[in-house]
Amino acid sequence: MSAYHQVVERTLSAPTLELLAWISERPRSYAETMEAWTSHCPRLTVWEDAIADRLVAIGREGVRLTAAGRAGLSPVS
Repeated sequence: MSAYHQVVERTLSAPTLELLAWISERPRSYAETMEAWTSHCPRLTVWEDAIADRLVAIGREGVRLTAAGRAGLSPVS
């Protein structure tokens, strides 16, 4: 099973779904995303987990959802 399918098949937490929905609403800069989603609490690693799970990517245009991130937002049928 590919890493993509492992991430999509896993149940995403409510904070992760909130992050993905927030990013999908409109283009977000890296600075804006860091201001809104960086945490110094070791128990709240939403941003770091989304990067590690390849749900989001950072590019010149800012922060965007990957295919896995978009799939994570899609309702399961």
